[in-house]
Amino acid sequence: MFYYNNFGGMDFIWWCIWGMLLFWIFIIPYDIPGQRRKKTGPFANIQMRLATGEIGPEEYHERKGLIEIDAIRHT
Repeated sequence: MFYYNNFGGMDFIWWCIWGMLLFWIFIIPYDIPGQRRKKTGPFANIQMRLATGEIGPEEYHERKGLIEIDAIRHT
């Protein structure tokens, strides 16, 4: 038996389900387990702490110097 409105072999409800599934996978910004995230480095961390006022400029420069020395030592 031939159906005129079979939407490419699937009923309309199945197209809706596939559409919602694709929307959920690609559009909704949930954290996916195992997803790689951009890691912030030590410079970004101390810059953020300086911007929020947790540390002062003197402590920022001190820690920045320590990080630079550590980076030079490990290369």
